Amino acid sequence: MKKAIFLLAIIISVKTSVAQFKGQIPEEKRYDAAKVIDPDYGIKMYDKLNFQIGGDSVRNTKKGYACQGWVEDYYTTGEVIHKGYYEDGHLTLYKNFFPNGNVERSFSVSGYKRSSLQIFYSDEKIKSTVTFYENSPQFWTDYYQNGQVEYTEENSKDMEYLIYRRSYAQDGKPQELFELVNPKKRIYSKKEYYENGNIKAEGSMIFNPSLYDYQKDGAWIEYDEKGKPTKEKWVKGEQIKES
Repeated sequence: MKKAIFLLAIIISVKTSVAQFKGQIPEEKRYDAAKVIDPDYGIKMYDKLNFQIGGDSVRNTKKGYACQGWVEDYYTTGEVIHKGYYEDGHLTLYKNFFPNGNVERSFSVSGYKRSSLQIFYSDEKIKSTVTFYENSPQFWTDYYQNGQVEYTEENSKDMEYLIYRRSYAQDGKPQELFELVNPKKRIYSKKEYYENGNIKAEGSMIFNPSLYDYQKDGAWIEYDEKGKPTKEKWVKGEQIKES
């Protein structure tokens, strides 16, 4: 009798576990690595399922129900390409993987209205780090494969205007530096550089909230490749010709 009860308990437990497993992990999909890994942008196909970064699509099971819980997808060769946690068909936590098993990107919620994304090269070196606030990137940094910063920007807490935006060549030389110097008046300094690191142009800019644009405003100096300067005067995006 005890054995029968014990066996019945095992059967019930197994059935319950199988039911939970099926409910949490819908039928997986399989992908050809050559077709889904973009050489520049990586594995982007899951971004549309992530509402936190602006996605607007829902993932359903083969039966038409919104995915719930953990889901795994695979390459046609058998390696895992994606592990994600879904709520009502959209992603809230996930990692994508290269065929060699290294993480391609990792996404997680890091606070109220905030989330973070890390993207990697296939050799595990960091490629991008992004912090989102209400679906928009507040902090963004891209890296060359040698570890040098390629591009970085920071937006204001309300996501209304830029704090800075900087870009660099692979050897670390600046290409463009855009910095907020007067927060109250939204005045910026901007510098552009030639490939050899010499200054190309510099001047001030102002943020126009009605156009959501940054316009040249004030004194500007353009330099030729020999360093010879040419002075200009700008007012809210329009060049003023000196008489």
